[in-house]
Amino acid sequence: MQKVISIGKQNFVSLRENDCFYIDKTDLICKWWESKDEITLITRPRRFGKTLNMSMLNCFFSNQFTGREDLFKGLAVWKKEKYRKMQGTYPVIFLSFAAIKGSNYEDARDGIIMAINEAYSEHRYLLESNELTDGERKCFEELDYYAKNPGIKKQVANDTICNAVKNLANCLSRYYKKKVIILLDEYDTPMQEAYLYGYWKEFTAFIRSLFNATFKTNPYLERAMMTGITRVSKESVFSDLNNLNVVTTTSTEYETCFGFSEEEVFQALEERGMNNQKKLVKSWYDGFVFGNTHDIYNPWSIINFFVKKLTKFLIIFS
Repeated sequence: MQKVISIGKQNFVSLRENDCFYIDKTDLICKWWESKDEITLITRPRRFGKTLNMSMLNCFFSNQFTGREDLFKGLAVWKKEKYRKMQGTYPVIFLSFAAIKGSNYEDARDGIIMAINEAYSEHRYLLESNELTDGERKCFEELDYYAKNPGIKKQVANDTICNAVKNLANCLSRYYKKKVIILLDEYDTPMQEAYLYGYWKEFTAFIRSLFNATFKTNPYLERAMMTGITRVSKESVFSDLNNLNVVTTTSTEYETCFGFSEEEVFQALEERGMNNQKKLVKSWYDGFVFGNTHDIYNPWSIINFFVKKLTKFLIIFS
């Protein structure tokens, strides 16, 4: 029986629990861990599976998913005993800037607070612990109050925001007696808006301080990964991060971890009884090159091809 293909599903848990069509990208877990890079930034075009891969990393490493071997059974990472033992063993802070599209600095700043507060909300159980100081508890409540009441006059201080992720990592590290993994998806979305609407200089000064505290001067950090569409110049945002490995579309690292290889696409076509569509799919959708690997396909395009069976449409109306 063919697996159901879900368009736009970016949550790894939902994808696996519903037994949906999935091309195994768990080798990313192994490659990233074996690299031993402290901070990795990977840029890929839109619709190449960045968010799904970040969700996968969160599900694999986060101790909020301890014992969820059902999510990874049958996948490449589960064939290696070392990684089976590693699943669900780290405190993880998972952030997404995808929704931060403010037309001015104040709205973008508020969006950052909302995103950070979502991460705090996932770890509110820490408030029940005696590990937290009064100041740390205050940070939880201040961020939550402001996020729920963005129109209030009293703003959260920039220093509080810029150090918030680092402080949460501190709390988690003390609670679990283990350093923290930080995942940041779509890191560049608010910066694109800042450039478009003319508040680039003010916003990048703010985001530079946030990134410096989160990734550079954070002693509670085990590893971090960021994803985005573009590589923002190191001088403007990452000037303080000399421990950053930037992986672009020309890099040879992680070449097949984002997007579908031609072998993966052709195998999926065969499994769905569409073997005779290989030439057509290649002529329509291939052409991306990552590193030294050619013929990388956009997953969004391929999935829509499967679901909507565009070939039938062309045959009928040609």
